[in-house]
Amino acid sequence: TTMALDHEAIYSAYAGTVVSIDDGTGAFDKDGNSVTLDAVKVAAARTELDKAAAAVKYKSDRAAAYASIGDQLDMQYWDAVNGTTTWKDHVAKVKADNPKP
Repeated sequence: TTMALDHEAIYSAYAGTVVSIDDGTGAFDKDGNSVTLDAVKVAAARTELDKAAAAVKYKSDRAAAYASIGDQLDMQYWDAVNGTTTWKDHVAKVKADNPKP
């Protein structure tokens, strides 16, 4: 029977103990001994990993939302020439749409 084990959470919960995981047979220590997994401990590790990922997700979301550097430089040039705030407005919108948690 193949299990769908959460490898990342297991490695986090059992750092220094579990060195390999097989979805069919379970988790093992450095000597190949089976490690009994505590579902509550693994779930807690998953929660912490998810929190850590959410704390930095806004960075990649912002990076994807920003105009290219070339386009931003063009905005800044035309803002300076025309006395407009296109670039500041663009940056403010990206930051507002993708706030830090």
